[in-house]
Amino acid sequence: MKKRAKRELKEEEEEEKEEVLCCCEYVNRHGERSHVAACCCDCEDLDDACDRFLKRAPQKPESLSHVAAVVSDRIRVPWFWGGARKLDLSIVPPLVLLPGLLRLAALHFLLGVLVLTALPGLVLWYYFFTHRKKGRTLFFLSLALFSLAYMYYLFVSEVFPRGDVGEVELAAVSSGVVLTLLALVHTKRDPGVVRLDHRAVHSTVTYHSAAADGDSSLNGGTREAPMTAVHRMGPSAPDGLELEESGRRSWCSACRVVRPPRAGHCRICGVCVLRLDHHCVWINNCVGQANHRSFLLTLVSFLLTSLCGIGLVLRSVCPQQSVLTALLYCPGVYDRYSSALCFTCAWYSSIVTGGLLHLLLVQVINISYNVTEREARAALREKTARSACWGLVVDTGVYSRGLWSNWSEFMSMRDKLKPPSPTDLV
Repeated sequence: MKKRAKRELKEEEEEEKEEVLCCCEYVNRHGERSHVAACCCDCEDLDDACDRFLKRAPQKPESLSHVAAVVSDRIRVPWFWGGARKLDLSIVPPLVLLPGLLRLAALHFLLGVLVLTALPGLVLWYYFFTHRKKGRTLFFLSLALFSLAYMYYLFVSEVFPRGDVGEVELAAVSSGVVLTLLALVHTKRDPGVVRLDHRAVHSTVTYHSAAADGDSSLNGGTREAPMTAVHRMGPSAPDGLELEESGRRSWCSACRVVRPPRAGHCRICGVCVLRLDHHCVWINNCVGQANHRSFLLTLVSFLLTSLCGIGLVLRSVCPQQSVLTALLYCPGVYDRYSSALCFTCAWYSSIVTGGLLHLLLVQVINISYNVTEREARAALREKTARSACWGLVVDTGVYSRGLWSNWSEFMSMRDKLKPPSPTDLV
């Protein structure tokens, strides 16, 4: 018996070793073990689609979706901690298009005007396309991170060797980049998702019904099913919001939770968030009560770093002009390709900075009036708020308690969140 048990134990250990995936293997969507080197092998859906195309036969309605599913499932990168990880296809376009378009724009002035006009248009079109479908995408986060990394790389490799930028200025730009990334990592954490509070169970009801098997001998012909009515809420709503708003909680049918006041449901993330401001595609995450301050810090640090970098680049490529004049008129900058590339990147950074500066201005105004972006849009749609400056300033008059009190509440609202209990984590 002991020998048989040892033999069975060894067989089980050998089976477990065989099931462990190496860094180049993965389990595909059919549950089969596959290898990243076989990404171009045996694709029946693709073969069928190609055959129909060559024979001029109509494609099956689901053939393209099947091919896309196969391609997205097979594009994986080796992961040294076991198993190849799936690569989101939306990450790839910014890595390929951004350097190519910027280097193309540096060839001639007219090409620069064309590219720098078309690139924001394409990004906005893709934003409205994905926003209408309410789908998640890593395109904008990939574009933001790669833009920051590529601009910093060109600053170090093209601008700093010219000798016009000192080590102190390089250290300042580097510190700004690091601070922006750290703030972004902090912003990507929990925005304040409404979670289950197991301590808020307030009733238990016992239902009697026939057993699932139809066997009436079990439990005397009845089955006891204790059902608990659970009150779900976030880590804890701020005390200041509990005064006159306790009766304004709403039930979310999608998340099956009772939302505290000012909480909202994000259809993209599929969760309810405390004091939901908006879903930001540039961080691929919601902005809520827990990460709104760090989101504002990310914007401020990025804008300061970008403005500093743009000024240093223009001062290097156009030393005879002032910074504001050099952005509009820099004679002879296209005579040298490296200078033209730096000038084009300065223009690209200026366009991005202008868009984020508008976002920061809207955030500062909303915080000053103690209104979220979600509440402002709803109030403008229902015409229940006072607006000024073409809708830039929106005052709902519901939560505003003065400029100083509004900013004090904003700076302290994360501190009023209680850490989740161990049962919440489970």
